[in-house]
Parts: sequence; C-alpha cells; structure tokens
Amino acid sequence: MDEDTDEETLPQNASETRVLLHNEDLIPRYMTASPLPSAHPYDNTPKDFWSLLRMRTKYYLPILQWLPQYKFQLFLGDFLAAMTLSCLLIPQGLSYATALCKLDAIHGLTGIAFPAITYAIFGMSRQMSVGPEAPLALLIGSSIAQQQHLHSSEIDPLAWACLMTLFVGLFTFLLGIFRLGFLDSLMSRALLRGFITGVALVVMVQQSIILMGLVDRSTEWGINEASSSIERMVFLVQNVQHAHPLSSCVSGISVFILLSMRVIKAKMPNKRWIQLFPEVLIVVIASIVMTEYFDWEQDGLDILGKATEASGIPLPSIPSFPHNKHMKDMLVTAAMIAVIGFVESVAIAKQYSSRHNYTVSPNRELVALGVANVVSGLCQGIPAYGSISRSKINDKAGARTQMAGLLAGVIALLAILFLLPCFYYLPKAVLSSIIFVAVLFLLAELPEDLHFIFKIGAWRDLGLLLVTFLATMIISLEFGTLIAVTLSLLLTIRETSYPRISIMGRVKGTNNKFKPIRDDPDEIEHLEDVLIVRVEEPLFFANTGQLKDRLRRLELFGDMSIHPSETPRLSDSSYIIFDVGSMPYIDASAVQILLEIVQAYHARNVAVYFVKVRDRALKLFEASGLLQLVGESHLYRKVSDAIEAVEKDRMQRYGTLVQ
Repeated sequence: MDEDTDEETLPQNASETRVLLHNEDLIPRYMTASPLPSAHPYDNTPKDFWSLLRMRTKYYLPILQWLPQYKFQLFLGDFLAAMTLSCLLIPQGLSYATALCKLDAIHGLTGIAFPAITYAIFGMSRQMSVGPEAPLALLIGSSIAQQQHLHSSEIDPLAWACLMTLFVGLFTFLLGIFRLGFLDSLMSRALLRGFITGVALVVMVQQSIILMGLVDRSTEWGINEASSSIERMVFLVQNVQHAHPLSSCVSGISVFILLSMRVIKAKMPNKRWIQLFPEVLIVVIASIVMTEYFDWEQDGLDILGKATEASGIPLPSIPSFPHNKHMKDMLVTAAMIAVIGFVESVAIAKQYSSRHNYTVSPNRELVALGVANVVSGLCQGIPAYGSISRSKINDKAGARTQMAGLLAGVIALLAILFLLPCFYYLPKAVLSSIIFVAVLFLLAELPEDLHFIFKIGAWRDLGLLLVTFLATMIISLEFGTLIAVTLSLLLTIRETSYPRISIMGRVKGTNNKFKPIRDDPDEIEHLEDVLIVRVEEPLFFANTGQLKDRLRRLELFGDMSIHPSETPRLSDSSYIIFDVGSMPYIDASAVQILLEIVQAYHARNVAVYFVKVRDRALKLFEASGLLQLVGESHLYRKVSDAIEAVEKDRMQRYGTLVQ
C-alpha cells in the first residue's frame, strides 16, 4: 500500500497509545462509531443443554440436516446416479480386491457398501463417490505381498488388509479430530502427479501379465508380488510372444470397448444418455455370458470361480493382530494411505461444493472418511476414499444429495447377498481390463501438467515429479509414497522457516510514497544511508530462525534473488526502519530474536525505528523490554513520518539536511 493512501490509525509515537481503544488498529473506522450491545441481536445460540445438544448433533451428523428436508423430486436423480455409479463401482470393487489386494471378491464389495453408507451419514459432500481406489488397493496388496515374502507363515492376508484398513480409518479420524484438514494443501501438485503417474504405470505393468495370460509363465520365471516393475517389464518384453491367445483377445476387446466409450463420453459431455451408458457393466455381463456359453474356462481363460462365494454380509469384528515386529510396517503404510487418500478426497469435496454452492469442512470430511474406513476394516473391507472419475459420473448422473451414495452402498449390500454367485464365470482378464483403463486415465492430466511446467520453466517442480516417479517405479510403491509425503512436508517446513521480508524504496519523483523495490526497480530508489524493511507476515518461532541472516543479505544486496557470491551492492546504513503493519502478531521467540537484532544494530550505531506496530505486538514489545530499547519516540504510524525523523536526526548529527 502507498504511504499517502494509508488508513492506519496508529499514534504518532508510543506515548499516544494509552488513549487508543483496545485493538483499535484492527477495527475498521465505521465499526467504532457506537459501542456494541452486550448481546448480539442475531445470536440464536440455545441456552438449554438439550437444545444445544440437538444443534451440535445436526452439525456433526449432516444426515440429520439433509434427510428431514429431503424432497421426493430429488430421489429420481439420486437413484439414477446410484444405479449408474453401481454399474462402475461393483466391477471396480471386484477388480481391486482380487487383482490388486489378492483377496476374495466379497471384500471389494464390503469396501464399497459400508464406507458409502457411513459417509452418507457423516460426510458433507453431496457428489463425492467414496469407495476403493486403485493406488490405495495396490498399496494394500503390495504390503501383503511384502510381508508374505518375508514371513510367509506368519501373515493372514485378510486379517492384515482389514487391520490396515482399520488403522487407515483411525489415522484419518485423528487428523480430523485434531483439525489438521489444512494438510491437504501441503502436498505439492508436482509430487502428487509424479506419484500418481508412477502408480499408474506400476499397475499397468502388473495387470499386463494378466491381460496376456502370462500368470503361470511369470511364476516359473520367479516373478511374484514382491518383484519390481522393472523386473515385470523385462519379463513382458521377453515373453510377449508366449501370450495366451484367448486371454489376449478378451482383454484387447474389453480394453478397446472401455477406452472407446471413455473417449466418446469425453467428446460428448452434454449428451446425458451417453454419459450414463454403463459400458463397464455391459462388458462384465457379456464376458460372463460368453465364457459360460462357450466354456472358455476349458480353453485356459482364468475366471473368478468359487472365490466369490460367501455366506452373507460380514458381521463387525476386530481383525487379529500380527506379531509386534510387523506392526511398524503396517502403521507406516496405513499412515501413507491415509495421507494420499484424504488429499484427493478433500480436493474433490472442495471442487463440487464450489460448483454447487454449498459448504464443506476439511476437518469434518476427515472425520467422516475416518469413520467410514474404521467401519470398513471392522466389516472385512478395504480402504475407501473419494474418486475423481466416479464423482464426475455421480454428478453428471444427477446426484444432488448424499442419498446417491447411500443408495449405492445399499446396492452393494444387495450384490453381496444375491449377485456374488453370478460372477463365477467372470474372466480375470476383464477385471484387469477395468483396472488397466481406470489407471490409464490417471495419466490424462500428465501432458497438461508437463506442458505448464515447461511453459513457465518450473524446473524444481519437474525435478520433484521425476524423483517421485522414479522412486515409485524403480524402488517400490511404498518408497515412492514415503518420498512424496516426506518431500512435501520438508518443502513446507523450508518455505515457512524463511520470513517474508522485503526492502522498501521511495517512488521516484515523490516524497512520501514507498513501495517494495522488487516491484519496479527502475521506478523505485533506495534511500541513502536508510534501510526500510517491510515484514510481510506474522513472526513466530518457525520463521525467525533465519531472520538475522536474511536481514544481513538484504543490507548487502537489497534483493534476496542476488547470489551472495556477488559483490555487495549497498553500503552499510546508519538507519533502519521496520514496517510491521502486515505483522498482526508475534510470539515470544520472535520478540527475543528482534531484541537481539536491535541490540546488534545499536552496537553498530544504527538507529532503529518501527512503523505501524499493532496493539498485540506492542504489548509484547513493552513486556520484553524491546520498546524501552528502541525508544517510544522511535515508533511511528507511517514510513514517511519515520523518514522525517531520520532527516531531523541527520541534521542534528551533521548540521545539514541530506536528501
């Protein structure tokens, strides 16, 4: 803000602060005309306990808000969306459970039903589809495979998967309870894109072995669940000529149909009947009918078979715990799944709430997703989070409330009870085709992101993307996840550890207009012998550790972008002015560091001034002794006022006015 248009109401010096109202510098002028009444006229907070409890219960259980107000005219759209969504969800659940997690098919359906119903009760997003996701299912399957490879006789795959899902839910729930919903902003887009790209290629390579009917041959070659993607790629290149003809044909036709419909839907977004066309369900039904009719099982086509049989809906139970020595691996993987899952889910919830003009809370979404996964783990399901592609289908199909997700969960329960035997002849190659196409479209945004990175020259983002991608592809899925999460946290810590400060200068041709020099170096000039530093954010323990070094670098070069190996461009100043108008608060650690900085300046005979000190900061300045050290006469409301004081001091020192 220019100094001549500054509306700050701070005193000319600190001695005048005693007549100010408390926090007056934070209250707009039009709000200080008359005192506020003792009770807010619009305060409808209930005073009795039960009314307050009912209000809070509706807040934390959104179903108590939308269900009593639910209108029948919304049901048709929600039901149609649920049916359309189920045509995709059920085959995906079967695929992810069997092909990625290596569990029975029923666990994919329980991973749909219970999280969807639970989220409809606790969740706020009306369009988000909650269910199993390929990257998260692959992490579960990879963890199981790794434990079986190391301790084959000690691990029960189902108990491991259910217990990990339970811990995923607990971690997510605790993130919401401790109000850490802001963490979704900490995951760099480049890191997330690199991880998703790596996961997509890992899954595609893994499923290609099933698509070409090379499972038995891969076992003979020593390829197992713990093998790296590079080993699988080498195997595929060397054995592609041995692909099973029938499996390859079924896979090729399935992938072609699914891909073609995806492309057609993308090119005709306004044709609703095309958007609702259930190509996945049709491919599944057609493949089951043809496999049974032509007896393709006898020709070597792998099918689900009796693995789909179940005695009914699983009752809630606590999974058996493995030996303590395995718990560390489980907890680390569960934490990574929780972070990756909620980052995508919160982004989806925000996107559709903005599009349809309603409010979502990231913290309450975390609680809802946490409870959904806890229930899924207790009922023998796999992790479930939001899906971008399914949520898009849900929205286009007409979902306007959480009823669509609730109905989709009920349909999955009915599938467990009545439809599982119908999947006996479902070819595994078709399930792998569904997964292959789903993860292929995870790569859809990669070209756009890469083009943008090259367009603006964001080479650091490109490096982060490549590091995460290569770690996921070459080393392991778990390592890639760990790299993505760790680098995001480290980059966030690094950025927050540096205080945002800038050098101010006077606009040429003016006397009282001051702006950051970096904004326009040609039109803004340094003041001789005076350094004006603007602090652009609150100062606290995390971002003041580097404050002394950054101030010194600004003193020497005037700009943080100049490399310290260059020759200093500025001479030492005799006066320094801190503009702290953009610093609403400061903590004890930062005050102590400021005290040391001022003492160091005084030791060099540098006069220190503060401008626009807020009321909260002023109290700490006074209590710490910083105000006494600086002097109340060195506090001003405008930079121009401080400059006038500097000029007067110069005249007293040197007997002449230096412009």
